[in-house]
Amino acid sequence: MAPIALTIAGSDSGGGAGIQADLKAMSALGVYGASVVTAVTAQNTQAVTAVHGIPLDVISAQIDAVLGDLDVKAIKIGMLANPEIILTVAQGISGFTGPVVLDPVMVAKSGDALLAGEAIQTLRDVLMSRATVLTPNLPEAACLLGMPVAGSTAEMIEQGRALCALGASSALMKGGHGKGDVCHDLLINAAGVAAEFQAPRQDTNNTHGTGCTLSSSIAAGLAKGLALTEAVAQAHEYLQGAISQADTLNVGSGHGPVHHFHRIWPT
Repeated sequence: MAPIALTIAGSDSGGGAGIQADLKAMSALGVYGASVVTAVTAQNTQAVTAVHGIPLDVISAQIDAVLGDLDVKAIKIGMLANPEIILTVAQGISGFTGPVVLDPVMVAKSGDALLAGEAIQTLRDVLMSRATVLTPNLPEAACLLGMPVAGSTAEMIEQGRALCALGASSALMKGGHGKGDVCHDLLINAAGVAAEFQAPRQDTNNTHGTGCTLSSSIAAGLAKGLALTEAVAQAHEYLQGAISQADTLNVGSGHGPVHHFHRIWPT
């Protein structure tokens, strides 16, 4: 039986991020993806023009339907939009004992907000302690902590450990918003740096959905039974390949998506 992972996130009508990116990444990595839609966005490579939160009872029903029938091995949580949705998701997965990847989605690649400001405290209080791994970019980590954006490796480590102190078992501090020719991602737990992942910084405008893709790829690895460090390593390698082939897709006129199926149908 194929391993199953569940993504709980928002829908991206442009297909490059959110639920759509998650299911593509899971499929590309040989994992069956199930989904719970928390919000519908009107979105393309240029902007998010509308956001509609799914009714709370429908979100709960989706979670119950999936977990009540499918043998889900890992859950990825992405866009949650507001405090009420966060609380609903937390309650819905309360009986789930497997690994959870929490991607604290706050802003789309276009710069449009995807998480209400008042929801940040709820995310910290309700879901952080449920996360096997938290996957913030540097601005998201700073926002969760109420600190300036990390500008050095030492500050990334400090903030990663602070996020673990808030309840997350580990934090993958993503260096995509950093500077320099090499991008550094640090997997951090309460004891310090568990692993470091490096890649040359790629010169492309087509990076829409990178955060969703990475977090769902980690969930795919965990669903296969990989240890966290191995799951992150696999996801990191896969994402770098997807970014390297992103320019070949020519989707949209703004921040285009990465090539989720670069290993299957190269262009």
